Amino acid sequence: MTKFLAIVKREYLTRVRTKMFIVVTVLGPVMILVFTIVPTLMLGIKAGGATRLAIVDESGRLYQRVHDSLLNERDEDEDITASDKATTDAPNANAPDQTRRAPAAMKATFDIKPEVQLAGRSLDDVRRELDAQVLKGQLDGYVIIPKNVLESSEVEYRGRNTGDVITSSQIRDRINRAVRDQRMAENKIDPALMSKINQPVKMTTNKVTETGGEKDTGGGFAFVFIVGFMIYITIIMYGQVVLAAVVEEKETRIAEMLFSSVRSFPLMIGKLIGVSLVAVTQLAIWALVFGAFTLWGVDALSASGMSISLPHISASFFIYFLLFFLLGYFIYATIYALVGSMVTTTQEGGQVAMPILFLLIMGFYLGFTVIRSPGSPLAFWVSMIPFFSPITMIVRIVTQTPPLWQIALSLAIGYATVVLLIWLAARIYRIGMLMYGKRATIPEVMRWIRQA
Repeated sequence: MTKFLAIVKREYLTRVRTKMFIVVTVLGPVMILVFTIVPTLMLGIKAGGATRLAIVDESGRLYQRVHDSLLNERDEDEDITASDKATTDAPNANAPDQTRRAPAAMKATFDIKPEVQLAGRSLDDVRRELDAQVLKGQLDGYVIIPKNVLESSEVEYRGRNTGDVITSSQIRDRINRAVRDQRMAENKIDPALMSKINQPVKMTTNKVTETGGEKDTGGGFAFVFIVGFMIYITIIMYGQVVLAAVVEEKETRIAEMLFSSVRSFPLMIGKLIGVSLVAVTQLAIWALVFGAFTLWGVDALSASGMSISLPHISASFFIYFLLFFLLGYFIYATIYALVGSMVTTTQEGGQVAMPILFLLIMGFYLGFTVIRSPGSPLAFWVSMIPFFSPITMIVRIVTQTPPLWQIALSLAIGYATVVLLIWLAARIYRIGMLMYGKRATIPEVMRWIRQA
């Protein structure tokens, strides 16, 4: 036991004291922040000023309506009354309805030039003139409204930067509103009345729980994604650490000296537990930092026009999270240790470990299927497969907690698999660590398992 604890202590302290551990611990929350909150904020940043537009109205009836519609920053789905808007902006507003509307910072602004008159010129001549202005930087783009626009419902936009899909889509939507209003005016229909008739229905989403109901604003999906991503990245990262450590001891012949004083089984288990404690330490730090960032992130998104709140998380979730994280870690770390004892270099280990990585990736993507129907037979079975359950069962617990017997069964199957893998890995590890010069073949590995 003393030797075992010494191995655990060495594996833990050796890695915690490295500069790489400190760097990764600091960069982990930063990367989560970069991939979740920052993209939303950056989408609202528009370099430069208003988009300079010219309008060519062949119909002679729509210039003023299109001009006013482009300058009006109200979007199609914002034609609602003040009371309805207050309801939509409330904390319990439906998340899909809110994300459908662009944040305020993503609204395009326009500088409309005086109407371009044809004055007897052909449309091609006008195009060439306006194209020259666009190329010289005097205009950002222009819109051509054909004579039959009310029948054909087609206009042409020509611009220098058609890759700005946010601006071009808002040009289309605002012209669509102007054309719609003109059609109603010509048919003597009150546009205000039609806007009221077409008022979209808003829906609040409430999760049914044993305590009654719980309002949901879409934070559950984001939370599940972040949790699954953390498990996925941590298992990959520390599984590779185990693989590299095993191969290093094999290459430097340290294993020969270690086996002279300690048996192979406690050596391998000590290595796995020592590295797992490093992973748990890093996750604990990340959890604290994530909690601190959460309030700031929610406030930042709310300020940009999106209202997101975190789902209610019970205390039991953190116990389940730790159990399934350790389950996933020991399954994949044991396989990585097994692979490390079979190969002679880290490069070979990376190649052999590719199928393991695919299993983990499959489990991560299955989480997106499970979140849509956490009570389905598919969700049940993939949460029972030990290679997938560390992610898929956590997804089920957060979205729609399954019966306790299913969670217990998943844990029992998973940890029984861990015991089996450790038993197999120990038999391979004992012989494989003393083998040099070539990678072990499958028949050789099977022979090692049958020995002693």
